Amino acid sequence: MASRRALEGELAVVAGFADPTVDLEQYPTPADVAAHVVHLADLRGDVADRTVVDLGAGTGMFALGAALRGARRVVGVELDAGALGVARANERRVGARTDVHWVHADATHPPLTRERLVATGRDELEGVDADGARPSAGDAGTVTAIMNPPFGARTGNEHADRAFLATVAALADVSYSVHNEGSREFVESFAADNGGTVTDAFAATLTLDRTYAHQTDEAADIDAEAFRIEWTRDAGSADGDASDAADEPSEAGDTDGTADDGGDD
Repeated sequence: MASRRALEGELAVVAGFADPTVDLEQYPTPADVAAHVVHLADLRGDVADRTVVDLGAGTGMFALGAALRGARRVVGVELDAGALGVARANERRVGARTDVHWVHADATHPPLTRERLVATGRDELEGVDADGARPSAGDAGTVTAIMNPPFGARTGNEHADRAFLATVAALADVSYSVHNEGSREFVESFAADNGGTVTDAFAATLTLDRTYAHQTDEAADIDAEAFRIEWTRDAGSADGDASDAADEPSEAGDTDGTADDGGDD
């Protein structure tokens, strides 16, 4: 296995948003943070020969990290068509050995089911609104989600990460996600209510260059937390159940303190 630093070097060429949208809290995931998360996931056996889904893929940082680490199948879901165009260019630039299946869709209501994600044939994702190469064939029956959802720090977008977690609960066996500092109580509570258990948590610092006109500093360090969650589902659970939770009001206080500093990849 290559080192975390080597992966960071490979991801350093990934371009960010050409025209970021503040309402979507679009900020690039720094290469060092992405490499840290993907490397940890790989060490835990959650990347190689697995299906990896990047929800809110942005310009592809996490998806491409998983592709570089030998995931069997990689799917990147992103609402912004312009960002997907950059992601496809980044895929060519990075030259990963696993093709990424780019899906143009709302990551909180993706046109995907768990069954389609783990299917072994190349044609199982036919009909999905997508661009790019079809996923590799093979046994990829375990789904790992890796994502940097919007923090929900912008007024009117509070708790946006809740909807992403609800989608993950329906699709994934294991997830890695980056959240605003102070989110641990919320993430643990949400996971427990939706068949998940937080197994790992660690601090991360996102160094973000000035992205929007209203920002005054040329760069800012944003304190964040990353979580690994193992998800289970009983025989009576339907894939739609957890997604329905995205529409419920949130009572968690997970977005204190860093207005406008969320992140998509």
